[in-house]
Amino acid sequence: MDYNALLTTIKEWLFSSGLKIVLILIALFIGLKLIKGFSKRLSKLFLKKRDDEEARKRADTISSVIRNTLSIGAVLITLLIILEQIGIKIGPLLAAAGIAGLAIGFAGQSLVKDIINGFFMLLEDQIRVGDIIEVAGISGVVEKINLKLTRLRDLEGNVHFIPNSNIDTVSNKTKEYSCYLLDIGVAYREDADEVMEVIKQIDEEMRQDPKYKDIILQPIEIFGLDRFDDSAVVIRARTRTAPGMQWSVGREFKRRIKKRFDELDIEIPFPHTTLYMGQGKDKSSPPLHVQMDENRSAR
Repeated sequence: MDYNALLTTIKEWLFSSGLKIVLILIALFIGLKLIKGFSKRLSKLFLKKRDDEEARKRADTISSVIRNTLSIGAVLITLLIILEQIGIKIGPLLAAAGIAGLAIGFAGQSLVKDIINGFFMLLEDQIRVGDIIEVAGISGVVEKINLKLTRLRDLEGNVHFIPNSNIDTVSNKTKEYSCYLLDIGVAYREDADEVMEVIKQIDEEMRQDPKYKDIILQPIEIFGLDRFDDSAVVIRARTRTAPGMQWSVGREFKRRIKKRFDELDIEIPFPHTTLYMGQGKDKSSPPLHVQMDENRSAR
């Protein structure tokens, strides 16, 4: 074996194809940096007209998807060029990939549906990273979204990977603003108008509180006496908050309601049963016969 000839061949390859491969990798590195810069610039363009939390979430989501898509494309193109430089003909590979892609296309229609659904979800600004949503029967915070799938993390910390083709309906709980619905039950003896005034006072105090004044967006809406339950009359109200803050506001509102109702002796009823023996036409009620079993042992 002629080692000198082999060494000469290696040197020639390094100074020809090898040098080209190094330059190609450098170009890839620069290209990835440019793609990253482009995605940041695109994000800033989105924020020129509107710079708030909602706009930032949308800009971050779209720029992330564009950056990942362009980066994958750049890596694949670079890989094909490198294969050609090391002597592998990419023509047959592309032809084989086309045939394989056609075969996979018939079997992988769900993948196409994933990509189409993902594209329109992003185009229509249905969900963004950081939103709290409910899709496919699962609720959680959107951690990542791309054209293939959406990743959610629920309240227990579980991560759910949901293909976009499985998403038929999106319930976004943090789109622009959020609401918390309050069903406040009080005893039948209470004056409903007085209770509603107390609720308004609590809302006014919360909107003056530095901790909550910036996240409660408007005065509480009291719809009125909503229904008669078995043990309570229910007053329905709704408060509007900044996106994602409805639960913390709702918990604090309930805490203050319980404390204020205790101070004013407004009864929050618990389930109980009232025995009604009926009433005759003469407005008299029949007696209630009670018999004690003396032979029954006490427990």
